[in-house]
Amino acid sequence: MVVPLRSPRGAEHPIRMIYSDPGCSDFVDTHYLERCSYFKQVLQCFSCEIYAVRLMKLTPGSIIREHRDHDLAMEEGAVRLHIPLATSPEVEFKLNGKRVDMAAGECWYLRLSDLHSVNNRGTQDRIHLVIDAPVNDWMRDLISRGV
Repeated sequence: MVVPLRSPRGAEHPIRMIYSDPGCSDFVDTHYLERCSYFKQVLQCFSCEIYAVRLMKLTPGSIIREHRDHDLAMEEGAVRLHIPLATSPEVEFKLNGKRVDMAAGECWYLRLSDLHSVNNRGTQDRIHLVIDAPVNDWMRDLISRGV
C-alpha cells in the first residue's frame, strides 16, 4: 500500500500519483499531505526542493524482489530518502546483497540505482516515509558527512 503525499502536478490516477517521474519537475502536495501537519513539518526540515513523497507499507510476509530504481543516485542528480516509521529487526533490506538495518526515525540515503530488495519476515507492517529530491549543495554536504 502506498499513500502519495506529494505527486506530479495533474496526476490523478493512483499509480501516476506515486510515480516519481525523473522528467517531471513540478510536484505538488496531495490532499493527504494537507491533512498531515506532522509530515508537513518534517518535510520543511529539508533545505532542498522535494519531488515525490509517499508513505509505503510492506505487510508481513511481503517481498519486493531485487531491482534497480534507475536515476536514483547522487551522481545522477536525484536521491530517494527512506525514513522508517514502523519496522522491526525481521525486515530484511538488502543493497547489493548486503543487509542494511534501518531503525525507526532514522533518515537513510541509499544508492537505489544499485540492486536492492526487501523481505518483511516479521509480524508487523513496515512503514516508511519515502522522499525523492534533487541533489543540491545542502543534500550533497549532508550525505557526505553521513549526518
